Amino acid sequence: MAIGIITGSGTYALPGFEGAGPEPVATPWGEALVSRGTFAGVEVVHVSRHGAGHVRLSNHVTHRANIAALAAAGVDAVLAVTVCGAVDPEVELGSLICFDDLHFPSNRLPDGGLCTFFAEAGDPRRGHWIYEDPYSPALRDALLGAAARCGLTMRDGGCYGHVDGPRFNTKAEIRGLAAAGVTAVSQTAGPETVLAGEAELPFTLVGYATDYANGVQAEPTPVARLLELIAASTDAFARLLTEAVAAIDPAALGPAGVVYRFHEA
Repeated sequence: MAIGIITGSGTYALPGFEGAGPEPVATPWGEALVSRGTFAGVEVVHVSRHGAGHVRLSNHVTHRANIAALAAAGVDAVLAVTVCGAVDPEVELGSLICFDDLHFPSNRLPDGGLCTFFAEAGDPRRGHWIYEDPYSPALRDALLGAAARCGLTMRDGGCYGHVDGPRFNTKAEIRGLAAAGVTAVSQTAGPETVLAGEAELPFTLVGYATDYANGVQAEPTPVARLLELIAASTDAFARLLTEAVAAIDPAALGPAGVVYRFHEA
């Protein structure tokens, strides 16, 4: 079993990862930087969305290349983590959220194009991703169990809201997201969720709350506190992932929903 891991702000390398540094992988959607090795005794393929030094802002992340590279590497599943802004005031800062729903109505990539691998008419792989739950139940179970064993506070369920960056959101925008039932927001995991679904890769997403989104609390989260929690997320994610990767049951893995194809590839 090989597991893909996608990390974001604050986690540019996996603590305890043993393997080669990031190497370019060519895909039809551009180049992805991928690290291959072992992590907690499991074969892992790692993608850092932003790269060392946060060289890529959210609007620079090449989502199709990243997911295509993981699929080409033969991973059996993908675990993604993200720091996020809490929209639900009951979310405790410094806690984890194991998401079970997605709010991504724009369905757009950072360049404004539609978020799909099927951009050309007549593509033999083309199809509709049809699903009830966008995140893999088997992966969610592994992560929830891992959090409990590690003593990490994790909320079971929540709606991930994808927002376009790199700016943060206004109070009015956050009120709209709250009305839609969004639990927390960040700027990168919506396209990853959709593209993993189209690639028929079991995928799940965990958030770490680093701040309250605009207007959620009477006073905004100080930037210093935000940065402190981003730094703290590295250890929390490393502990969680170390425990989780070994607990994944390959026999329980399956894609979220189906891709209904009009022509067999």
